[in-house]
Amino acid sequence: MLKVTPGPESQSPQEHGERASPAGGTRWVRRAFSWENPRRHSQEIKKDPGRRWSSLFQSLRRVVDQRPAVGQCQVPAVSEEPSVVMGRCGASQQTSLQTEGKPVADLIAEQHLMAAFEHLRDLETRLVAEKTSSAVQDPTGFARRAMDVSLHYDRLADEMRAIVRETLGPEGVPAAKLTELALMVRAEEEAHSEPPSGGDYVRVPRHWRKHWEDAVLQSAQERVRQAAKSTGEGTTGEIATPGAAEGVPGLAQLLTDLGGVVRRDLQKVHREVQPAYAAAGFPAWETYLRAFHSEVAQRLQELVPKARGYEQLYLLLDWVTNVYGSPDFLDVSELELPPVLAPEAQAQLERDCAHALESKISGCLDCILQLEQRRWAEAEDPEVLQGQYHATLSTDIHMLVVEHVKASSAISAKLEATTLRLCAQQLCLFVPRFEKALLESGVASEPHLGAYINSCEELRTSLLARFPGSLEEVEKPLVVAVSSFQKHLLQGLQRDMQPLFRSVYTNDWLSQDKLCPLLDKVKAFAHHLTLVTPPVAQETLEEVHRFVVREYLAQVLRPRKHFRGEERLRGSERMNEDAQAISETFQDLGSEAKWLNQAVPCVAEILGERYKDDIKCHLETLIRSFPDIRQKHVLAILALRRLGRRRNQHLLQHSQGLLGAGARAGSVGPTRKLVLFEEIMVPAVSMNVLITCLCCSPN
Repeated sequence: MLKVTPGPESQSPQEHGERASPAGGTRWVRRAFSWENPRRHSQEIKKDPGRRWSSLFQSLRRVVDQRPAVGQCQVPAVSEEPSVVMGRCGASQQTSLQTEGKPVADLIAEQHLMAAFEHLRDLETRLVAEKTSSAVQDPTGFARRAMDVSLHYDRLADEMRAIVRETLGPEGVPAAKLTELALMVRAEEEAHSEPPSGGDYVRVPRHWRKHWEDAVLQSAQERVRQAAKSTGEGTTGEIATPGAAEGVPGLAQLLTDLGGVVRRDLQKVHREVQPAYAAAGFPAWETYLRAFHSEVAQRLQELVPKARGYEQLYLLLDWVTNVYGSPDFLDVSELELPPVLAPEAQAQLERDCAHALESKISGCLDCILQLEQRRWAEAEDPEVLQGQYHATLSTDIHMLVVEHVKASSAISAKLEATTLRLCAQQLCLFVPRFEKALLESGVASEPHLGAYINSCEELRTSLLARFPGSLEEVEKPLVVAVSSFQKHLLQGLQRDMQPLFRSVYTNDWLSQDKLCPLLDKVKAFAHHLTLVTPPVAQETLEEVHRFVVREYLAQVLRPRKHFRGEERLRGSERMNEDAQAISETFQDLGSEAKWLNQAVPCVAEILGERYKDDIKCHLETLIRSFPDIRQKHVLAILALRRLGRRRNQHLLQHSQGLLGAGARAGSVGPTRKLVLFEEIMVPAVSMNVLITCLCCSPN
């Protein structure tokens, strides 16, 4: 080997000749196209293909630096023939690659991909043969030609990426061109199946399939981002709702545009692109689907944290589940997209939606209450629909529950169950609040109370029937509200009727019909009950019936005047007449509380019985008919009759056994609800009168 002496002194001509020998030039080219550690550099290039160019230029620079200076040695002249090299950005450089009649760069520019690749492969083969035969006469020219081949390979890769980008564009790419692209990638893989031995840059694998997959992913990213480039996001990063700003679409429009682009592109891939690639055995559908799926998932991950409120969260869930996740999304029966969100991400989104739904339902119920309060303030009477008082309360609540449950069921069974639970919880809080607001408003008239009784009953029956096993807890507050409204109705009637009972069992009462005004009020009240749901109306009417009989007897048992002789008999007749009028009136109104009809006549018979021995029979009938009667009531009735001490004592002793049996029977069984005398308070003055009679009467 030629020894090189360091220093600036001149070398001998012999040394010049030796340095310029072909063998020496071959060594320089081999040095330029080899690595100190081929295995290590091969691994690094696989990780970073860009290192190939930096290493190549560094190697060429070392070759030039190690050549003798001008005047010290002679090297073969470099060919000055013009050439053209097309850079990645389309810039032209001069290169020597020329095919028969047309440069390779022109073939690439005209997208004759296979022709350009075949010529490059031939040139590459010649370079390998030249290097193998150690026939490299011009190392620098050899390196330049190798660089030209690599640059044209890169230009082909750029053209491939451009074709992929244009595939889904408005004009598209002919199917033949896609097939040719796939064939070219496969041909490159066959030509460069393994890295060259010795770490050579010639015939190094180009990894075009990976470049093609990256180009597909980039194309999907561009398409998705372009569809959602106007995200409707405000300055705070939140998504604007529709109509929030002029020309700014909301989340719904964003998802509509996104779905439209993804659907059209994937349909085009399945209909046109996939068959073209399949002709060359290329898995285009799987690659495009994976790319779009990944980008849609990424876009959703960006939108979820920015979503605010139930509407936006539900829009995202609905789009993921029922639009993108629908079997009909691509209108291709055999194709169904996989879930775009991971199970844990989907579950978290549903939890966020449920949390927002709780506030949403509460806010909707507040709006319903405010709407009803505005109607109260405007003194609007409820409508009568289908023969009943009607309020929109039940309709609004029913629609609220049904719509939210239906929407959640379209997402998942778990979200549906959560929605039902939230609706039940919020209704249990709302019903008592509504009841209190109505009763404190001062507008709780008979029509309003009747309308809201109907609404509560309708909710209780319809909601429980439609969602069995889910809303049972709502029944209790609804029943309590109906009972409260019913009680308020009765209290109003009782306040109006109470003064009319004061004329019963008075001197005027003996000669005048004092019951007619009272029964007229009952009839007017009963008219409202005809517009109330039948079960509650019947129960209320029976309660009015019981109230009238109870208050009538209460006036008789605590009289302001005690009748004697003919007045007592006339009082007994008047009581029978009143009992008949009360019975007929309530029978005409539809009351089924016939058990009340016996109470007043029994007391009247005891008061007017001419045969004192028969009083015991009337007393037995009274006690057996009304198990809730007590000894104080019997004493008050006997005080009206003034029978004498001995007879009164006998009747009291006889009634003791009957009263005990009646009390025991009244503690169990269905007769417990037949309460009448138990609620009649007997004043102490009646007891004093009876004691006087027992002590002082001779017979």
